[in-house]
Amino acid sequence: MLDDLDEALARFYRYCEVFKTTGVITTFSLPRLHAMKHYKQLIQLFGAPNRLCSSITESKHVKAVKKPYRRTNRYRALGQMLLINQCLDKLAASWVDFDSRGMLEGTCLSAVLDRLGKVLLWNTT
Repeated sequence: MLDDLDEALARFYRYCEVFKTTGVITTFSLPRLHAMKHYKQLIQLFGAPNRLCSSITESKHVKAVKKPYRRTNRYRALGQMLLINQCLDKLAASWVDFDSRGMLEGTCLSAVLDRLGKVLLWNTT
């Protein structure tokens, strides 16, 4: 797997020569690209880079694939899973919107009681 990383990087640098010879770009000076030269050695010395361990991808897989699959009827499940994920994304976006508007503070009952209290105070004055 790490050898594949080195091969892919070497292939990328070979293809970059096309851009240099045609004059599209004179040099590739990208810090992250340079850092990739050291990935193999650093992974061998210290393990997986930050935020790239398999537990994160596994947790994303569980959230995006396994749990939605369990909610389907297993017949043509992909369409159902996509719809489930779309609904969950919309719910998450709604939650952010409602939170920014202060709609998640208190309860419906507390909002009604607050308004009733203001109406009663207004009527007594």
